[in-house]
Amino acid sequence: MNLMADSPVKVNQPGDAPAGPSPEEQKKMEAAYNQMKRKMAISEMGKAIKHKIMVLSGKGGVGKSTVATGLALSLAQQGLKVGLLDIDITGPNVPKMMGLSGRRLNVESGRIHPAQGHLGVKVISMAFLLEDEDTPVVWRGPIKLGAIQQFIGDVDWGELDYLIIDFPPGTSDEPLTVAQNLPDIDGMVIVTTPQDVALLDSRKSITFANSLKVDVIGVIENMSGYTVRGKAPSGAEIELAAPGGKTVRVTADDEGHWSGTLDIFKSGGGEKTAEEFGVPFLGKLPFDPGFVRGGDDGVHRIVSEPDGPASLAFAEVVAQIQSKVESGSTDSGLEII
Repeated sequence: MNLMADSPVKVNQPGDAPAGPSPEEQKKMEAAYNQMKRKMAISEMGKAIKHKIMVLSGKGGVGKSTVATGLALSLAQQGLKVGLLDIDITGPNVPKMMGLSGRRLNVESGRIHPAQGHLGVKVISMAFLLEDEDTPVVWRGPIKLGAIQQFIGDVDWGELDYLIIDFPPGTSDEPLTVAQNLPDIDGMVIVTTPQDVALLDSRKSITFANSLKVDVIGVIENMSGYTVRGKAPSGAEIELAAPGGKTVRVTADDEGHWSGTLDIFKSGGGEKTAEEFGVPFLGKLPFDPGFVRGGDDGVHRIVSEPDGPASLAFAEVVAQIQSKVESGSTDSGLEII
């Protein structure tokens, strides 16, 4: 009697070809292979991109994405090769600010090629993968982190002088994932406003950077003062009503031009916070309604008025950042926690 005839177990007989991997084993092998390729690509990307800067804010509404976009455009104004990575998976706004709404990513040979925005800035964003702007992204942590790893490892940036990375507000998994996967990060730029609530959360961002052992390049105080300009007879004195019942007095110059700055959201809190934590203060950016219009129209203030006050303010901040990262004074070394 052949007991093996009805057995469900397959027994290789002499001369049979060895059994291949099961479908499940095959999937695991493919996943491991893809992960290995991605790590190799990330390593090569680390060599091809000279400087990598993370832009964070402790809370939403401080203009972080506007600042990140402005930093990228200001660097591109210098003729530098710049990339802008929008890592805000659930609320990607960078494409609209860069005039790239409705674009789709180009994928060739398994590599994702960025879209090209104003001044030649290369842009990657989750928004490029959505069917329409109203589609919500409801992903649990592992799926979201997998998408971030794919954005890092599968994008063909080419050679860049700077990669600016825009994160969602807060200190969640996104910056941790990037810090763990992207080599040789120069550091973080923390964006805040003069409001007490924003300053409180910016302190958390600085502490978060320290816990990752990622250098804090510095703090930017956004929406810092609204400058009003006008013309009057030479030498005329003008009184401006400021918040809190205060009055700002200005005098017209010889040509009749006058200007005065009103502290809409207080002033100086960003600099004080930087001093308190022993990190550099990179400067102030003005409160400018043109940023709102530019964000809606897809034409950033730096593009529409390259020699305007806002562009000059960004240029001063960027000069501070370049001085720090290009001198090699940053010292980022992530410790996995």
